[in-house]
Amino acid sequence: MVSTISFIQANLQHNIAASRIFTRTISGKGIDMSLIQEPWYHDNCIRGLNIPGYTLYPTGGKDRPRACILARNVDIWVLPGLCCRDLVAVLVKYMEAGAERRLVVCSAYLPYDSRNPPPSKELEELVRYCENKNLYLIVGCDFNEHHTAWGSTNCNGRGEALMGFLNYSNLESLTQGNEHTLCSGGRQEVIDINLGFHGLLDSITGWEVSLEPSLSDHRHILYMLRGINWVSYREDLKRRLERGTEMSMENEAGLGLAVHGVQQALISAYEDSCPVRPLGKAKIL
Repeated sequence: MVSTISFIQANLQHNIAASRIFTRTISGKGIDMSLIQEPWYHDNCIRGLNIPGYTLYPTGGKDRPRACILARNVDIWVLPGLCCRDLVAVLVKYMEAGAERRLVVCSAYLPYDSRNPPPSKELEELVRYCENKNLYLIVGCDFNEHHTAWGSTNCNGRGEALMGFLNYSNLESLTQGNEHTLCSGGRQEVIDINLGFHGLLDSITGWEVSLEPSLSDHRHILYMLRGINWVSYREDLKRRLERGTEMSMENEAGLGLAVHGVQQALISAYEDSCPVRPLGKAKIL
């Protein structure tokens, strides 16, 4: 069972070329979970995402799906009662603190022309479900709303409605920085954002809005969720402190060296117990 999960989010705009670039990126970087909006759909089936070793989790029904999840090497269970054409939710198991943790991961699309303000009824139900079950939640979404809180250049009514929902829910923005995620015809905006329950932000690392060509108006977003083995961390820290050289703390210089030694032991033990898995470079053909 994994302790670090790498994510990529992308809106493919029903584009075959964008799908091909996306699959090469996933394979080249070794991504664990892909949160996809507007996949390429042809002949009543999602196309272009058939990658060996990966499983596609789409929604059912006759309508063209606008959200799906592609995953590998992760223990996953679909939550069918909480899915629709614009939202797919799965339960993921991973390791943290030497114990099994459960996390709900969601890919969602909120249409810009919806008559109802965000969030959608399905997303609101999913948030309530996770809160009631005491489950962490990560949402990768094309919200199609503007708000300066997540880096947009302005605020609109739909963005204000979504911000109001975040204020009374357990969700917060996981977005780091304000790099544009939508680039189209000279227009640049942040409309693809990631949300997570409070407490997850400190476990998110390697955040990147990719500058590599996606052949979509939307850029790929990459990040990792890191779980730490606290049992291993404590044992490693104890060993490092025990084998550290004794230092005099009778003066300022000695105290400074002692503090530095403890800091280095804390950092090294943490990094060893929660290693960063570097993402490889994809080959764009």
